[in-house]
Amino acid sequence: MKLIGMLDSPYVRRVAISARHLGIDLEHESVSVFRHFEQFQQINPVVKAPTLVLVLDDGEVLVDSTLIIDYLEALAGPSKSLMPGDLKQRLRSLRVIGLALAACEKSVQLYYERNLRPADIQYQPWVERVEGQLAAAYSALERELSKQPLSGGSEIAQDGITVAVAWSFTNLVVPDQVDASRFPRIAQFTAEAEKLEAFVATPIT
Repeated sequence: MKLIGMLDSPYVRRVAISARHLGIDLEHESVSVFRHFEQFQQINPVVKAPTLVLVLDDGEVLVDSTLIIDYLEALAGPSKSLMPGDLKQRLRSLRVIGLALAACEKSVQLYYERNLRPADIQYQPWVERVEGQLAAAYSALERELSKQPLSGGSEIAQDGITVAVAWSFTNLVVPDQVDASRFPRIAQFTAEAEKLEAFVATPIT
């Protein structure tokens, strides 16, 4: 199987790190949806990252990080799952993952607004709305971590992977929107997660 996309995408990086923790080897091909649009289009006409090429000889593909990870979980089997089996803990994990993915989405929106839309047609009320949503997502995550810390080290799970990937991404593309002093638990958890082999092996830049 081949993972298509750039590791500066939180969605691509999330899949790559999850695969390593699940013990699944993926061949990675760094193809940008912007710089290599036509090349990406040949692989997946939708041009969406991440794309997982399932069968290299006929080009069967799967898209969306959550769906790809679900497929990888099924391949790895329940004994290696990165999701808790207990229903209450699973609900909590899903809530944390949802907030982290929302932070990724709002970070992407701000980055695109600032870097792709001409300054003279940027709509400030929209920008402020997205900034507020991004802050709300991380504030909710910080509260979740204050109630129950995330598992780290060799015990890191999908919620921890997604939170760390999201925080690192936001710091890369819109660093003015995140202050570690406001979100100390997220910042500290991410700093430790980024030292793990799976994270080091899949650098964000």
